[in-house]
Amino acid sequence: MDLSPGRRSDTERRWEHIARARLDLADLLEALEPEQWEAQSLCSQWRVREVAGHVAMTPAGEPTTWAVVTGLVRARGHLWSFGRDVAIAWSRRPAQEIVDVLRATAGSRAMPSLTNAENLLLDALVHSQDIAVPLGIDHPVPPDAGAEALLRAWRMGWPFWARRRLSKVSLAATDAPVVLGSGPRVEGDLATLLLLTTGRYAAALPRLDGPGLHRIVHLDA
Repeated sequence: MDLSPGRRSDTERRWEHIARARLDLADLLEALEPEQWEAQSLCSQWRVREVAGHVAMTPAGEPTTWAVVTGLVRARGHLWSFGRDVAIAWSRRPAQEIVDVLRATAGSRAMPSLTNAENLLLDALVHSQDIAVPLGIDHPVPPDAGAEALLRAWRMGWPFWARRRLSKVSLAATDAPVVLGSGPRVEGDLATLLLLTTGRYAAALPRLDGPGLHRIVHLDA
């Protein structure tokens, strides 16, 4: 394990970003009307309620390693099916309880064995947009945290393959000094570029601009 001052500082900063993203999401959720909790999110098989529960249950220490193992067996090894079902079950609790858990555990560093802090930051920021965008709520992404999460989404392979799918363009953030890739520019704020790089094409494309846009309009087909 690398415990050099620089590495430790990067790690601490990342966890601060995660805690802030969770608290910001709690603020967003607490302002929702009851019917908004039941609205469809950008995640096709989750309502707003289930997306919120998915984000909240991780810092609360769920699912446990044993629950992951047994759940994957029941789901016949299908990770997405397991993740979908466990979030649906956990999110049946009252909306205010989900908000309270999210607030109380925002600084928690608990995480399933199959992920890491980089993914948790990306998860919290993107899922906040999964809730905010279909509800017509502006939920800006903090520049430092958003830039880090965008780089993570760009570099990772499965399940997004962003660098491969968007290889014909460069991505330029309008609210942070971030440019990724090469080719004609596709421009948008960090929130929108996060949607784009994580496969939320239908939600992202109308919010983008730039000379490279025509090269990626097929992605939502």
